[in-house]
Amino acid sequence: MQEKSSISDYTEEDFLQLVEEIFKENVSDTDDVLDELLEQFEDITQHPDGTDLIYYPETPEDGTPESIVRIVKEWRLSQGLSCFKG
Repeated sequence: MQEKSSISDYTEEDFLQLVEEIFKENVSDTDDVLDELLEQFEDITQHPDGTDLIYYPETPEDGTPESIVRIVKEWRLSQGLSCFKG
């Protein structure tokens, strides 16, 4: 997946794919790709909980890729920040 510099460069589906890729890389033998994906996630979401959304969700239900996308979207909109394109 090509790295994008802003969350508004992503469709919601593109962003879901990024989060799913993080989950996939999380079980990889090395962290090289994972580290880059996590940094990208933190940079573009600007969410105060950062990667804790992935590793330490408030509830087990909040720990799914779909829920993480929803949480990021709701938070960004509540802060008056731009969100996904389209």
